Amino acid sequence: MMLKYPGLLWLFLIYIPLIAWYIWKHRNANPSLGISTVSPIAKLPVTWKTVAMHFLFVLQLVAIGALIVALCRPQTHDHLRSSRIEGTDIVIALDISGSMTAKDFEPSRFAAAKDVATKFVNMRKDDNMGLVVFAGESLSLMPLTNDRAALMNAIRQVQMGDLTDGTAIGDGLTSAINRIASGKAKSKSIILLTDGTNNAGDVPPSTAAQIAKQKGIKVYTIGVGTNGSIQITDPYGFSTTTMETKIDEQSLRQIADLTGGKYFRATDEKMLNHVFEEIDHLEKTVLDVDRFTLTDENFMPWILTALCAMCLALLMRYTVLRRIP
Repeated sequence: MMLKYPGLLWLFLIYIPLIAWYIWKHRNANPSLGISTVSPIAKLPVTWKTVAMHFLFVLQLVAIGALIVALCRPQTHDHLRSSRIEGTDIVIALDISGSMTAKDFEPSRFAAAKDVATKFVNMRKDDNMGLVVFAGESLSLMPLTNDRAALMNAIRQVQMGDLTDGTAIGDGLTSAINRIASGKAKSKSIILLTDGTNNAGDVPPSTAAQIAKQKGIKVYTIGVGTNGSIQITDPYGFSTTTMETKIDEQSLRQIADLTGGKYFRATDEKMLNHVFEEIDHLEKTVLDVDRFTLTDENFMPWILTALCAMCLALLMRYTVLRRIP
C-alpha cells in the first residue's frame, strides 16, 4: 500500500497537545478535599468506569488517526512507466498442403512447422501477430492479436485436410497481406512457410509480392524439406503415397528480395529452429510504450474505522459513562 499524500502524516503531531490536554483536564476535572492522610482509601480498587473513561479517550484518538490516514489517500501500488520495447506486426502464413505430411522432419514437416511456429510466437511478447493457412486455397485463421495463448492454441489446432489440396502460395501471401494491412505498427512482416511450388490459386506469387512491396511489408520466405520423392499420408492416416516435391526456391527468393525480406532453406527441424531465431533477431522495432497500472483507493476502511470509533465513543458517553450535572 502507498500513500498519495504521505506528508499529511505530520498531522499525527496533534496527538501531543491532545494527550497533554487530556492529562491536565483529568487532574483538574473533579472537586478535591484536603485530608491529612489517604491511607484508609489507598487500597480501594479502581472502578471499571474509571478505566472506561480512559478507553473513551483512546477511541477518540483512534478516530482522529484513522481520519488522518484516510486523508493521506492510501492506494494500491500504481505507476506510469514509460519504456522502450521492440515490437512489430507479424503474420505467419503456413502451408498445410498434403506434402507437409512428409516424414523427412520428425515426426513430419507439418508437426515440426507448427511446433517451431508456436515457440516463435511465445518469444515475441510485444508483437501483434496473426495466422493464415493455405493449401489449394487460403484461409485467415487469426487476426492480429497480442493474445499469445489464443494464437498458439490456433496454431496447435490447425489440421491437415481443412482446405482443398494444392499449393496456392500467391493466395496465401495475399491473405496475409490483407490481414496485416490493418496493423498499426510501423514495421510489418510476413513469414511464409511452404514446401512446394505454386500450383493453385488465383493470384501469382509475383503479383502478391508486388502488393506487399507497395504496402511496405517485408516477406520472409522459408522453404521446408528436401526435394525429391517423399511419402505422404492422407489427412486421416489411412493411406500412404509417394510423390515428387520440389521447392520453388527461385520464386521464394524473388519474393523475399523484392519486399526487403530474406529467404531461408530448412531441411530439418534444427535448421528450422535456427531460421525462426534469425528472423526473431532481424525483426526488431523500437517502440515507446507507456504502461499503466490501475489505482485502487483504500481509504474507505479507514473512514469506517473512524466512524465506528466515534459511534462507540458517543454511545459510551451517553449511556454507561453519562454524567449527571
